[in-house]
Amino acid sequence: MSIICGVPLLECVYCLACARWAWKRCLHTAGHDSETWGLATAEEFEPVPRLCRYILAVYEEDLRHPLFEPPGGYGINPDWLILRKTYENTQGHAPPYILYLDHDHADIVLAIRGLNLAKESDYQVLLDNKLGKKKVDGGYVHNGLLKAAGWVLEAECDILKELVEKHPNYTLTFAGHSLGSGVAAMLALVVVQHHDKLGNIDRRRIRCYAIAPARCMSLNLAVRYADVINSVVLQDDFLPRTATPLEDIFKSVFCLPCLLCMRCMRDTCIPEEKMLRDPRRLYAPGRLYHIVERKPFRLGRFPPVVRTAVPVDGRFEHIVLSCNATSDHAIIWIEREARRAMDLMLEKDRIMEIPAKQRMERQETLAREHSEEHKAALQRAVTLLVPHAYLPSRYGTFDEHEDGDNSHKSTGESSVGSSGKSKTKVSWNELIERLFEKDESGLMLLKESHRDA
Repeated sequence: MSIICGVPLLECVYCLACARWAWKRCLHTAGHDSETWGLATAEEFEPVPRLCRYILAVYEEDLRHPLFEPPGGYGINPDWLILRKTYENTQGHAPPYILYLDHDHADIVLAIRGLNLAKESDYQVLLDNKLGKKKVDGGYVHNGLLKAAGWVLEAECDILKELVEKHPNYTLTFAGHSLGSGVAAMLALVVVQHHDKLGNIDRRRIRCYAIAPARCMSLNLAVRYADVINSVVLQDDFLPRTATPLEDIFKSVFCLPCLLCMRCMRDTCIPEEKMLRDPRRLYAPGRLYHIVERKPFRLGRFPPVVRTAVPVDGRFEHIVLSCNATSDHAIIWIEREARRAMDLMLEKDRIMEIPAKQRMERQETLAREHSEEHKAALQRAVTLLVPHAYLPSRYGTFDEHEDGDNSHKSTGESSVGSSGKSKTKVSWNELIERLFEKDESGLMLLKESHRDA
């Protein structure tokens, strides 16, 4: 066609598409992603800077003699450190982590470090996945991250169950950065599904904070677990915006122009509605907190503002062309800006001199607003025809949509963590394989019946 007409039509179309893509990207800033979100409060954001310091503590070999301590320290009492696992202990199955019993905040914290660029085992965890490879609980997740979470639970189930039962008023928090954020999100998902293996821990006691999160679960799961999982993104961070599968990014590192060309054509030709209806597409999990501390066309950093929401569409779908896209992924910068944002929130509350009674009322109102926002997000997911998205039951649970096979609760099987018994010990990996696989047709029938109701 180009030769017959004497005009390179295909080349012109491709150049126009690339120009449109580049124009949209140059005008798109990180602040646009969350400009319609509400502002976070000090009460809900308080754990973030503290958990960032706990994650930084994983990098230390001896917490009694720290070498890389941030300003103000890690905030960790070495006597309350339950265990610390290194690469030698995990044998490459999972990133290093610590288990810390935080008596000051009534919290049991399992903190996981981020990607180590010098460790081949971390790359193996990332590359152990294909689009649509692992289906769990009616959605799709990253296979390698799920396996790493299963290994951690298999190793630490006994001690976690003991701590949960010994401290019934403590929360159980999984926190991680980058690669560790994906593992932490998978841990929360698995524990919520198998809460009976940790002393029937209540869902409200389980929390997850994914710092600079990887896109590790499909949209229906990301919204459904927003009451448990919280993701924290600093300004222009590239990882939560990288919709291209992680394994493809690393495999295409030597052909980056080809990757950019394909991404350009896809973003130009495929509408967002079609992307939302792809059940295999992975997203950043849970409720999102976006720390914004730079403004377009202005130099320097401004006082950070934290916005939060449970979005369905517009969930960090666009990569921002920014020289800070990689630096904003660093846990050091995230901890620093989260601490600054927290200090500003506390200073504002101090100036307003809010009485203690009103603080308690505000916490109750905040919990109610988060619950309503979560339900609204689930409703919007159903409205947008997100695959396998459904509303909770009138009792506020998802139990009626769970697999009907309850054989794992029979007396013939022992829960993970029971030792010294003659009963068979079921591993977490076996539970994941056995209980998480869902029948797609059955889920669709449940979804239709729920709509009719």
